[in-house]
Formats: sequence, C-alpha cells, structure tokens
Amino acid sequence: MINKNIAKVPPKGWNSWDAYGASVTEDEVRKNADFMSKYLKQYGWEYIVVDIQWYEPTANSSTYHNFTPLLMDDYSRLIPDEKRFPSAKDGQGFKPLADYVHSLGLKFGIHIMRGIPRQAAQNATSIMGTNKTARDIALNNICPWNADMYGVNMSIPEGQLYYDSLMELYASWGVDFVKCDDIASSKLYNDKSWRPEIQGLHRAIMHSGRDMVLSLSPGPAQIEDGALLQSNANMWRVTDDFWDDWSLLLDMFDRAEKWAPLSKQGNWPDFDMLPLGHIGIRSVDGPGGDRQSRFTKSEQRMLMSLWCLGQSPLIMGGELTDMDDWTTKLLTNQTLLHMNDYIQEKRQVYRDDNQIIWYAADDKNEYVAVFNISDKEILLNPNDLPDVVVPTKGYSIWDNQDVDMTDYALSSHDVCLIQV
Repeated sequence: MINKNIAKVPPKGWNSWDAYGASVTEDEVRKNADFMSKYLKQYGWEYIVVDIQWYEPTANSSTYHNFTPLLMDDYSRLIPDEKRFPSAKDGQGFKPLADYVHSLGLKFGIHIMRGIPRQAAQNATSIMGTNKTARDIALNNICPWNADMYGVNMSIPEGQLYYDSLMELYASWGVDFVKCDDIASSKLYNDKSWRPEIQGLHRAIMHSGRDMVLSLSPGPAQIEDGALLQSNANMWRVTDDFWDDWSLLLDMFDRAEKWAPLSKQGNWPDFDMLPLGHIGIRSVDGPGGDRQSRFTKSEQRMLMSLWCLGQSPLIMGGELTDMDDWTTKLLTNQTLLHMNDYIQEKRQVYRDDNQIIWYAADDKNEYVAVFNISDKEILLNPNDLPDVVVPTKGYSIWDNQDVDMTDYALSSHDVCLIQV
C-alpha cells in the first residue's frame, strides 16, 4: 500500500514546466529554490521539481525534439545534461543540486517519462542486476506526444528490475518527488497496458529505502481507476494540461466535484499546476507565449479557492523570482492554505447557470464558497437558496474581514469564500 508517511497534506511546490518548458537550467532552478526558501517555505511550500527533458542536450523550449540522442548511463538510465546542469559532472547526477535544495530546507523532485529509452532498446544496453537488455523488456507502446520511450514489460522480472534500478539511482541522488508522465490517462492506451507500470513504480519506490512522492500525469485519470491510483500513487492528474483559459477553469468544477471525495491523507487528486504570475518564458509553442497569466484577478481567486477546497496539490508554474505582490499574496493566504491542508469533508452543494456553491469543514471551522460563473455581477442572498445552507455572515478569506452575505455583490468570475 501507499506510504502514509509522506504527502500527509496536499504537496505544495514549484515546477519548471509552465515557465521554461523542457529547457530549464540549474541556475534557474537554484534561483527559484532560493526564493521559495526565503519567502514561501514558512507557508508550507517545499518541493522544487525539474520537469521534462533534463537529459536532452538540445532542449531549448517546450518543443520536443523526437529521436534526439539522450544522455544515459551504462544501465539504460537517463542522466542530466551537464551543459544545463553543470553540477552533474563526473557522474554525480542530480545529487549536488538536490543537496543544495535540501540545504535550503526544501525537497527536490524530477519529472520522468514512463518506460525505458528507445535508444536503450535499439542499442540493447544493459539493465542492472540481469543479463537481459533494454531490448528484452521494451514494449512498443510509445507516448503519442513524446517519442523518447518504449513501455516496459512488467510480466517478466527484469521489467521490475529496471524500475528498481531507476528508483535506486534517484534515491542515491536524494530525490524526494517523482512526477511520472504518460501514465495516468487511460485515454492513451485502451488496453490499460500502463497499469502494471504504475504498480511497478510504486514497488520500486518502496524498495528504494527513500520516501518519494509519486505523482502521475497526464490526465484525465478515470474515476474507475481510483482504487488503483490510491493504492500506488500520492497524486494523479484529473485533467490534461491546465492553462490560463477560462473554459478550462470552468471545466475544472466538474472534475473537482467528481474527484474530491477520493482525496485523503497520502492521496490527492491533482488539478494540475497553477499557471499564475510570469509563465511561458521559453514555451514558444505553448498557448500564449511569454506572458503574465491571462486569468483575471477574480479568476485567480476562483482558481485558488477551488484547488484548496478540492484539496488539490498546489504546484506553482510561474517564475517565482519576479512575482508581484498580488501573486505572492495568493500563495501565502494562511487561512486558505490551512483549509487546503486540514478540511475533512468537502463537496459541491449547489449549481445553476450563474453560481456554484461548495461546502467544506475541518475539526473547528466550516467554509462556504459561492463562485460566480456567469458573465455578469450577481447579488447573493442566502434567502434565495432555501435548499442550501449559506450563512448570512462570515469571515471573508479573500477580503480579510467579516462580511454580510445578504445582497453581497459578487463580480463576474469571482468567488466569495467565507469561514464560519
């Protein structure tokens, strides 16, 4: 079963993808880690995660360069590009960078793709602990959007040996968080061929002797796989890539309603990264390019409220070092973050064409959120909702003051989130 000693609350951290695509450098990772340690750590933010293609010497944006030679050790395991990660020289891998992140009181994570490198299979390179080669365990189920990897045949012992050796390497580097991609969405493989690899990853982490959060991507994961995901992963994506687009935020209400009941200590359905602040710095093929988040301030409050009510992990996607005061306050609202950590029940209780209402409670407080999903201002009046318990007064988490909910004017795409 899943390790209950980690991810006791929804993980909070930073991931390099939204800002840097596949091309983040060690210097950029260190600067974001420095910022988190100085300004966010005290609020529970702790993970620094290097996203995809850290092993690809030609990576320079969010574009994938199919069939580009990747850097690999003698046992078919990918290793960091020393040009982007200079401290990885002399076979040190990510250990020096992880040590630096740990010295700041933070935790270090990496992104991997499901499977074994195609070039390892083509070259029949070795697997630690067996005479079998990468070619012997490779399966021809290739990710539809990244051609780097073959699947792994988990019906033979050598498949597990490969994943064991991978997590053993990451443990030696000091990795605390593994985001595995091309594995959580059943739409990719109708035959469910990725299921044994989820279980193999979990077994390998348990065998490694190191506590590592296992995060699965992309989505949407399917609700019928909930038991499998809860038994083997700490986080799993319930959506495809989430960007700063209103239609995607509106769609998330449906996903949150469905998945929120499955969250519990050690298991957190993941609504994806927070595309806030400065994003798209090197995402030349991404939706919008180099920009500040296209969400309005009202929509950003909605996003943070929904993620926290649904107890999603909070993984910041924007560059931390140039955040403005507004974005910083979004990430450091202590009442909101406490709610994300400690609510024990949460659910959507009402929805019509104009508003969505959520209820949540911890052992001391109750919370009610009214989301205005319409394109116009609405006047709230609890007396107009006889079947829903909406208090007339409460402490507004975003206004930081007591408010009267009777005839409360709520702007388009905004939220009134109160603590009772």
